[in-house]
Amino acid sequence: MKKSTIIILVVLALLVIWGVTGYNGLVTMDENVSGQWSNVETQYQRRADLIPNLVSTVKGYASHEKETLEGVVEARSQATQIKVDANDLTPEKLAEYQKAQGAVTSALGKLLAITENYPDLKANQNFLELQAQLEGTENRINVARTNFNNAAKDFNTAIRRFPRNILASLFGFEKRAYFEASEGAETAPQVQF
Repeated sequence: MKKSTIIILVVLALLVIWGVTGYNGLVTMDENVSGQWSNVETQYQRRADLIPNLVSTVKGYASHEKETLEGVVEARSQATQIKVDANDLTPEKLAEYQKAQGAVTSALGKLLAITENYPDLKANQNFLELQAQLEGTENRINVARTNFNNAAKDFNTAIRRFPRNILASLFGFEKRAYFEASEGAETAPQVQF
């Protein structure tokens, strides 16, 4: 064989190896983003599962706070109806999901605020345990969202860098959306005495 033919075959073999490993790396990163999204959904589902127990515990002590209790149940219902596929996670769909989850957070905040008016409720062991589980779940949600954003950032960076951007465009890998701060999070809360 001629030396030039061997060089061409070696170069082609290296290109094929680069293409295969590059593609497999992008698939792995894409699956990592999807896995992290599943973790986010799992934590939100955990919170949604805790809400009925929390509402029923509070209901026994604060039955005349019907509007607040109904608001929590309604926000939970709306949030659990929104399903987002990890493979079709557009910024718009993620924003809609995040808005629904924000409504649950807001409703829970109102619920926990009214409990301050009920010393017997605040001393109830079941309520204290549920409140601690809810706080732990909120922390887990924050960690899961951070992990998702980190995985999405790594993936988005990989598909934009040369030469992987060539493979990404050939095989249809698209940028993933990020969780962003809730609307109004950039302003400090107003405290009045």
